[in-house]
Amino acid sequence: MFDNTLISWVSDALVLLSMIIMSIAIYGMFKLPDVYTRIHAAGKGAFLGILPLLLAASINGGPALGYRAFLIAVFLLLTTPVGAHVIGLAAYRMRERMETPGAIDESGSRLNEPEHNVS
Repeated sequence: MFDNTLISWVSDALVLLSMIIMSIAIYGMFKLPDVYTRIHAAGKGAFLGILPLLLAASINGGPALGYRAFLIAVFLLLTTPVGAHVIGLAAYRMRERMETPGAIDESGSRLNEPEHNVS
Protein backbone atom coordinates (compact mmCIF):
# COMPACT_ATOMS: atom_id res chain seq x y z
CA MET A 1 0.00 0.00 0.00
CA PHE A 2 1.02 3.65 -0.24
CA ASP A 3 3.00 5.38 2.42
CA ASN A 4 1.01 7.90 4.49
CA THR A 5 3.42 10.70 3.64
CA LEU A 6 2.90 10.11 -0.09
CA ILE A 7 -0.88 10.22 0.35
CA SER A 8 -0.51 13.40 2.37
CA TRP A 9 1.65 15.03 -0.33
CA VAL A 10 -0.76 14.03 -3.09
CA SER A 11 -3.78 15.36 -1.23
CA ASP A 12 -1.95 18.60 -0.41
CA ALA A 13 -1.04 19.00 -4.09
CA LEU A 14 -4.68 18.46 -5.06
CA VAL A 15 -5.83 21.10 -2.58
CA LEU A 16 -3.22 23.51 -3.97
CA LEU A 17 -4.36 22.77 -7.53
CA SER A 18 -7.94 23.45 -6.50
CA MET A 19 -6.99 26.77 -4.94
CA ILE A 20 -5.12 27.81 -8.09
CA ILE A 21 -8.05 26.93 -10.36
CA MET A 22 -10.57 28.77 -8.17
CA SER A 23 -8.30 31.80 -7.87
CA ILE A 24 -8.01 32.04 -11.64
CA ALA A 25 -11.78 31.70 -11.94
CA ILE A 26 -12.37 34.48 -9.41
CA TYR A 27 -9.90 36.71 -11.23
CA GLY A 28 -11.75 35.97 -14.47
CA MET A 29 -15.09 36.84 -12.93
CA PHE A 30 -13.80 40.29 -12.02
CA LYS A 31 -11.79 41.02 -15.16
CA LEU A 32 -13.92 39.61 -17.99
CA PRO A 33 -15.98 42.24 -19.80
CA ASP A 34 -19.54 40.87 -19.89
CA VAL A 35 -21.96 38.50 -18.22
CA TYR A 36 -21.60 35.78 -20.82
CA THR A 37 -17.85 35.39 -20.41
CA ARG A 38 -18.12 35.69 -16.62
CA ILE A 39 -20.55 32.77 -16.61
CA HIS A 40 -17.89 30.69 -18.32
CA ALA A 41 -15.31 31.53 -15.65
CA ALA A 42 -17.75 30.88 -12.83
CA GLY A 43 -18.86 27.54 -14.24
CA LYS A 44 -15.34 26.29 -14.81
CA GLY A 45 -14.25 27.46 -11.38
CA ALA A 46 -17.19 25.86 -9.65
CA PHE A 47 -16.79 22.48 -11.29
CA LEU A 48 -13.08 22.10 -12.09
CA GLY A 49 -12.05 23.79 -8.84
CA ILE A 50 -14.08 21.49 -6.62
CA LEU A 51 -13.05 18.22 -8.30
CA PRO A 52 -9.48 18.16 -6.91
CA LEU A 53 -10.86 18.94 -3.45
CA LEU A 54 -13.28 16.04 -3.71
CA LEU A 55 -10.51 13.75 -4.90
CA ALA A 56 -8.28 14.81 -1.99
CA ALA A 57 -11.12 14.17 0.45
CA SER A 58 -11.80 10.74 -1.00
CA ILE A 59 -8.10 9.81 -0.83
CA ASN A 60 -7.88 10.71 2.86
CA GLY A 61 -11.38 9.78 3.98
CA GLY A 62 -11.74 6.20 2.89
CA PRO A 63 -14.47 4.50 0.88
CA ALA A 64 -17.48 6.05 2.65
CA LEU A 65 -16.26 9.57 1.97
CA GLY A 66 -15.23 8.53 -1.54
CA TYR A 67 -18.80 7.55 -2.39
CA ARG A 68 -20.10 10.86 -1.08
CA ALA A 69 -17.47 12.78 -3.04
CA PHE A 70 -18.47 10.89 -6.18
CA LEU A 71 -22.13 11.80 -5.64
CA ILE A 72 -21.21 15.44 -5.11
CA ALA A 73 -19.17 15.41 -8.33
CA VAL A 74 -22.10 13.92 -10.26
CA PHE A 75 -24.45 16.52 -8.77
CA LEU A 76 -22.10 19.34 -9.79
CA LEU A 77 -21.69 17.83 -13.24
CA LEU A 78 -25.46 17.95 -13.72
CA THR A 79 -26.29 21.28 -12.08
CA THR A 80 -23.42 23.62 -13.01
CA PRO A 81 -24.23 23.78 -16.75
CA VAL A 82 -27.94 24.17 -16.01
CA GLY A 83 -27.27 27.07 -13.65
CA ALA A 84 -24.97 28.75 -16.14
CA HIS A 85 -27.56 28.33 -18.89
CA VAL A 86 -30.31 29.87 -16.75
CA ILE A 87 -28.12 32.85 -15.87
CA GLY A 88 -27.19 33.32 -19.54
CA LEU A 89 -30.83 33.07 -20.61
CA ALA A 90 -31.84 35.66 -18.01
CA ALA A 91 -29.10 38.01 -19.21
CA TYR A 92 -30.19 37.48 -22.81
CA ARG A 93 -33.82 38.23 -21.98
CA MET A 94 -32.78 41.36 -20.11
CA ARG A 95 -31.03 42.43 -23.32
CA GLU A 96 -27.57 42.36 -21.77
CA ARG A 97 -25.03 43.38 -24.40
CA MET A 98 -21.96 41.40 -25.34
CA GLU A 99 -19.00 43.63 -24.54
CA THR A 100 -16.22 41.27 -25.61
CA PRO A 101 -14.21 42.79 -28.46
CA GLY A 102 -14.92 40.96 -31.70
CA ALA A 103 -17.91 39.07 -30.29
CA ILE A 104 -20.51 38.11 -32.88
CA ASP A 105 -24.09 37.56 -31.83
CA GLU A 106 -25.13 34.42 -33.70
CA SER A 107 -28.58 34.15 -32.17
CA GLY A 108 -30.24 35.56 -35.26
CA SER A 109 -31.88 38.41 -33.38
CA ARG A 110 -30.99 42.06 -33.42
CA LEU A 111 -30.56 42.07 -29.65
CA ASN A 112 -27.26 43.96 -29.55
CA GLU A 113 -28.31 46.70 -31.92
CA PRO A 114 -30.11 49.77 -30.61
CA GLU A 115 -33.83 49.82 -31.26
CA HIS A 116 -34.99 52.30 -33.90
CA ASN A 117 -38.55 53.50 -34.09
CA VAL A 118 -39.67 53.44 -37.71
CA SER A 119 -42.90 55.40 -37.69
